[in-house]
Amino acid sequence: MIVFPPAKINLGLNVVCRRTDGYHEIESVMLPIPLQDALEAVVDPSVPEGEVVYTRSGLPVPGDASGDLCMKAWGLLKERHRLPGLRMHLHKVIPMGAGLGGGSSDGAHTLLLLDGLLKLGHSQEELATMAASLGSDCPFFLDRTPQLAQGRGELLRPVAIDLSGWWLTVVNPGIHVPTPEVYRNTVPTGELLDLAQRLTAHPVEKWRELVPNVMESYVFQAYPAVGELKARLLSMGAVYAAMSGSGSTVYGLFREEPQQMTMPPGHVIWSFKL
Repeated sequence: MIVFPPAKINLGLNVVCRRTDGYHEIESVMLPIPLQDALEAVVDPSVPEGEVVYTRSGLPVPGDASGDLCMKAWGLLKERHRLPGLRMHLHKVIPMGAGLGGGSSDGAHTLLLLDGLLKLGHSQEELATMAASLGSDCPFFLDRTPQLAQGRGELLRPVAIDLSGWWLTVVNPGIHVPTPEVYRNTVPTGELLDLAQRLTAHPVEKWRELVPNVMESYVFQAYPAVGELKARLLSMGAVYAAMSGSGSTVYGLFREEPQQMTMPPGHVIWSFKL
């Protein structure tokens, strides 16, 4: 069985405050996009019961494979069930450290994939609880709809945003921006901005002034190439452009198909009609 874990972009990101547990209270609307990894799992009788042979291809993933979120998700299910021998393979397309949630999506989709393949019968609530233990963004990827994320990212509710017909250009400059560094250096706003209301009550043309990513201030200062990408997309006619998550990826929304961009080596560009 194979699944295709999608990336996401953040339509606005507000860091409200630092919590007593060390996490930050956030507010953001997350939107799945058609940039996807591929994840496959099969039952293999030649693999001993309760073990998995896990391989990866595509973009290199830092660290040992045994410690990534796919393996951690498999481990959560192994704690709860007697699993057969498995082979699992991840083909990585979504870049890491890019604010696109690829690792979180892979972890969440491992839960979905193995639950379906092995007919484990978990409820959506049970899957969400396991996903939240993997990472703050993971529960979002259990459902491919736009959602408002609050708390540390695990409190979700659907948001009625329809960008059908818009063109989305996503640019990754090949720069790894560590999320913990960005959180440490982002000054919390101290207030909710009601981003869901701003996004649904106003046209995209108003989002530039109403829907900020408050992490941009630090990232653009520390990594100027990221800020330059946003300026470039706006100069090309993007109605709205923003950094996704903690960076380094920047995206732009266009009414019409944008002109082809020429970028320095190391940059990767994707364009989709939503």
